[in-house]
Amino acid sequence: MHNTALTKKQTTQFATNVLTWFDDCGRKHLPWQQNPTPYRVWVSEIMLQQTQVATATPYYENFMQRFPTLATLASAPLDDVLAHWSGLGYYARARNLHKCAMQVIADHGGELPDTLDALQLLPGIGRSTAAAILSLAHGKPEAILDGNVKRVLARCFAIEGWPGKKPVLDTLWSLSEAVTPVERTGPFNQAMMDIGATLCTRSKPQCPVCPVGDSCKAYASSTQADYPGKKPKKEIPVRTTTMLAVFNANQQLMLTQRPPSGIWGGLWSLPELGEHVLADWLDSAGFLSSGEAEPIARFRHTFSHFHLDISVLRVNVVPHSAARIGDAQAHVWFDGDALPGGIPAPVAKILTLVQAPFMQGA
Repeated sequence: MHNTALTKKQTTQFATNVLTWFDDCGRKHLPWQQNPTPYRVWVSEIMLQQTQVATATPYYENFMQRFPTLATLASAPLDDVLAHWSGLGYYARARNLHKCAMQVIADHGGELPDTLDALQLLPGIGRSTAAAILSLAHGKPEAILDGNVKRVLARCFAIEGWPGKKPVLDTLWSLSEAVTPVERTGPFNQAMMDIGATLCTRSKPQCPVCPVGDSCKAYASSTQADYPGKKPKKEIPVRTTTMLAVFNANQQLMLTQRPPSGIWGGLWSLPELGEHVLADWLDSAGFLSSGEAEPIARFRHTFSHFHLDISVLRVNVVPHSAARIGDAQAHVWFDGDALPGGIPAPVAKILTLVQAPFMQGA
C-alpha cells in the first residue's frame, strides 16, 4: 500500500533532528515529567487521551494530590475518583484507571508491569500507552503512536488514508518503530508528542520551524491538510432525554447515581423521565407534585458518536409514601454542599440554571 522503506541514514537523521529540537525547544516542565514514575506517567497518558495538555494539567495536579500513589488510587471509592475526573469527559478512562489500579495491587504486587505485553493486558492500556510508560518512565526503546505522532508521521511520509484502517495504522506503526532510536527513546517520544501538539497541528502547522520540515513530503507539496486521512463521515444520530430538577420541601435537589457502565457510568446525575410521563414517574418514585412543572433549559450535548438533546423540567415534590426511587436507584438530596461524586458536564451546567437557594451567588 505504501512504500515506507527507510535507509539507516534517513532514520538516524530523523531521530537526530527530533532530539536536537527537543533539547532546545521541547517541553520539560510539565508536572508528569517531574519524578516520572510509571504510575505518574500512566495517569498522565490516560488523561491526555482526548484531552489537551492545558486542560489536563490542573486535573492531573489535583488528581496526584488526592491519589499520590497507585495504592491510594486502588483503595479509593470509585465515586471519589470520578469526582476528581468530573469535567474531563470520557469517563471510562477514570473507571479503567481505578479498575487497573486494583488489578495491579491484586496481581502485580502494587507495581505496574515493565513489559509491553503485560501492560496491555490491563484495563485501559493499549499498545501506545504501554510503550509510553516504558519509554518515559523506564527509558526502554519502545515506539509510540498517539494521535499527535500519527499526524507527524502521516505528513512527513505522505501516508494516505484514515489511520483507523488497519493497513494505514500498520504502516504508521512500522514508521514509528523505524525512526525511534534505541538511545534516548523517552526524550524522543516526548519530542514527537510535543511536535505534534505545538508545531504539526491539525490546522496552520508551523512547518518552517519544524525539525523534520526539510524531509516532510506534505510540506514539500503543500498538502499538509490532506494528512492524516479523514475518518469517513457518517451522520451522527440524535437522541433526546428529559431530565428532572426535583426539589423537596427543603429546596434540596435530587441527584441519582447512574449505572456503573454506559454513558456517564457511575456518575451522579439528574433523574430522567425515560418512557414515562411526569405524573407516572412521580407516582412510581413516591412523590406528589406541589406545583406546576417548569421548563428551565433545553440544549444539546455532543458525544463522539451521537448528539443528546436535553430538556430540563423543574418540579417541586412532597412524598406521598416512602420514596420508592431509593429501592431501584441510589439517590441523594443535594443542598449545595459537597457533591457525592463526579457529575457530567451537562449536569454541572444545569446546576447553574436551577435557581436553587444554595446556588445564589455561585
